[in-house]
Amino acid sequence: MNIADIDFEPGIRVWIDRIEALAPSLPDLASTDPAVQRVAARELSDLLAVDCTLPIPDGVELDDLVLGGRPARRYRPAGVEGPMPTQLWLHGGGFFAGTIDEVLNDRLSARRALDSGVQIVSLEYRLAPEAHYPAQIQDALGAVAALIADADRLGVDTARLGIGGNSAGAAIAASTALHARDAGVELRHVTLEVPPTAMPPVGDSAVEFATGFGLDGVEHIIHLYAGPDGAADDYIAPLDVADLTGLPPHLILVAEYDPLRDSGTQYADRLAAAGVPTEVYFGAGHLHGSPGQTGVSPAAVEFQREHSQRLRAAYRVG
Repeated sequence: MNIADIDFEPGIRVWIDRIEALAPSLPDLASTDPAVQRVAARELSDLLAVDCTLPIPDGVELDDLVLGGRPARRYRPAGVEGPMPTQLWLHGGGFFAGTIDEVLNDRLSARRALDSGVQIVSLEYRLAPEAHYPAQIQDALGAVAALIADADRLGVDTARLGIGGNSAGAAIAASTALHARDAGVELRHVTLEVPPTAMPPVGDSAVEFATGFGLDGVEHIIHLYAGPDGAADDYIAPLDVADLTGLPPHLILVAEYDPLRDSGTQYADRLAAAGVPTEVYFGAGHLHGSPGQTGVSPAAVEFQREHSQRLRAAYRVG
């Protein structure tokens, strides 16, 4: 299938056209050095977000923290006192890129905190290839431990503490939930937005959208994450884990034209079969990255609205 042949919503097409206009001015997007490529990817992401993502809304307080030795940013509805339901959030970026400082992450996290009533804490986890799996899971587990240990100061309701992530961050969140289960750490909920739960991706979507749909070269990215000696344990690919029992309730959000779509839906099926309460939201008409384009796409606004409403219900806000 060719992306040019799909009748996207006009706002999504605006975003695609903007990528095609900006990318030639950022030749380092094609660099074979991940450290160089991530700088260009950040620049492209920020340029796109300024044009295509709704700004940070009024009524949200932002502050920077350190959790388990890692930088983090907290988004909290203004004027709320006392402990709040809290989600540790892990940004996307293909395991080698992305940051809590990205305009996209700031804008989406702030709006989700306001709309859901859930305090969002976005973590600056270590990136590949400088740090291989399971360093990212160690960072997330350290942040969870810090949120619990310092719950009073940080305004965390420890009975309503969960984890979530987008894309690569969703894979890290899913793996972290498995490790937390094994360690006896109770999480309220897990949110996986366009998650790569299998490595490499599986299903028809991995074949139909393998080229030209935003995730070309995914096998190389997986290698960067796992490291030259391969993954330290099977939890790197949650879909392949034999025992999924005892996990918290999950919300899995997938995009129709995403190579990772079937990785997400198959994981949802396996979770449900293991007795884990699981919701799936199917983003019709979406590409892997289009749900964040809320400034130009009504479909993205709807995707994010569903995300926030389901988060509010899962954390029992209000």
